[in-house]
Amino acid sequence: MTQLDESPPRLGRRRDPSRDADILDAAIEVLAEEGYDGMTIDMVAARAKAGKATLYRRWASKGELVIDAVACMKKSDFDLDHLPDTGTLRGDLVAMIKPRSIEEAEKKLQVMGGLMSMLTRSPELSEAIDAAIIEPRAQLNRALLRRAIERGEIPADVDVDSLALVTPAMAAYRTLVLKKPVDREFLLSLIDGVILPAVGLAGPGAAS
Repeated sequence: MTQLDESPPRLGRRRDPSRDADILDAAIEVLAEEGYDGMTIDMVAARAKAGKATLYRRWASKGELVIDAVACMKKSDFDLDHLPDTGTLRGDLVAMIKPRSIEEAEKKLQVMGGLMSMLTRSPELSEAIDAAIIEPRAQLNRALLRRAIERGEIPADVDVDSLALVTPAMAAYRTLVLKKPVDREFLLSLIDGVILPAVGLAGPGAAS
């Protein structure tokens, strides 16, 4: 069992789920601002306008709260049943770039950065981060790549799984290591300079 801090005895009153969403949202905000090590239950309680005891009735430790908060983060503006369908892979990938999507992705990466100190010590947290931050975008990319294969736009032997991880992995590197924003220009450079060449397509302006 993972050892995570701030673990007083669990109190006995029944959990009231009506406050969970506010508390989890507050936890994400504090994580993005302070990181895991700087975050405290008191900060989250104050942000959520809840008593500290209220949080401990729901979560026995800061670690448990963080795992639940990350797992409940918003996934994406898109879902697999309502993906852009422009008729081309590039058009579909570009249509996925929306200001709100970029903002949400950057917030998620800030949260991920705040949790780096805990990742090697908490397998549960690593799994939650992958499920909430990396996998949703990779899943959408896989769907767009497979659709391009089905319509004969790209070869059937394209490494879909690896290519689907390029944008989320590079976005994480840019945010966490380079400390640069993930903006539309950067995402277009990945589409035109990495993804399209990798599947045998030419980007706009390429020599014929």
